[in-house]
Amino acid sequence: MSNRISILKTYKIFIGGKFPRTESGRFYKLKVNNNAIANVCLSSRKDLKNAVSAARKAFSNWSEASAYNRSQILYRIAEMMEGRKAQFLEDLVLQGVDKQSAKKEINISIDRVIYFAGWPDKINQVFGSINPVASSHFNFSLLEPMGVVGIIPPESPGLLGLISSLCPVILSGNTSVVISSETYPLTTISLAEVLANSDVPNGSVNVLTGKKKELIPHLSKHMDVNAIYLNDNEKKHEKAIKLDAADNLKRIILPDSNNWMDNKVENPYIITNFMETKTTWHPIEKNSSSVKGY
Repeated sequence: MSNRISILKTYKIFIGGKFPRTESGRFYKLKVNNNAIANVCLSSRKDLKNAVSAARKAFSNWSEASAYNRSQILYRIAEMMEGRKAQFLEDLVLQGVDKQSAKKEINISIDRVIYFAGWPDKINQVFGSINPVASSHFNFSLLEPMGVVGIIPPESPGLLGLISSLCPVILSGNTSVVISSETYPLTTISLAEVLANSDVPNGSVNVLTGKKKELIPHLSKHMDVNAIYLNDNEKKHEKAIKLDAADNLKRIILPDSNNWMDNKVENPYIITNFMETKTTWHPIEKNSSSVKGY
């Protein structure tokens, strides 16, 4: 009797709250120790354009949600991750991570979501200001989300690097397009499944798998992307992105630390990198009694 050939699962991409197949119809076999473990979609330029369009469409809905509501939703993500620890563990072990390291990574990832979930309704209390001015006005400076942010997480750790890249971007109301790690794409799609069921508005987070060398140039040149969070350590990507991003003055943010296990990654200043300061002037109306000297 011949040996049975296993049927490999094909992991789809995540755009606009749905899980379509790539329009290119291409895929690559994810291998560990030279053994194929899954089929992973090779996203195309058209997929990326669709993801950016979905992110832009979702921006008004997500950014206009109350800060408290965004905090609740991030906490819900952590709750769902806690309930799916077995799935994330299976993904990481299947992709070659030893079991103990995988358990540690999952626990830190969940705790990191909890940390960032505490910031949406506090960021303006800490970093906003009332400014003294030499006229009869109130002058306020508040932070607002930038828009659509492209996220290039580190290749490793697959789950923790992704969580640490995504949370500080979306908590303030930004929407995002994530180019998955090529080495650990299964955990990325598993997280997308969590997001699809966690009250995050459709299109707020979009996930593309495939080859970074194909997708990054299209992301950095796209005129409707406001910023790129580059956590990939390959310097060749950094140089090319900075050149391509100059056409529409994208903000390029690089990590302060590449040690994703370190608590220094839990830093509110990372959040402000993806926000813009808006200053508002409001005239002070003098009542009639003050004019008459009463």
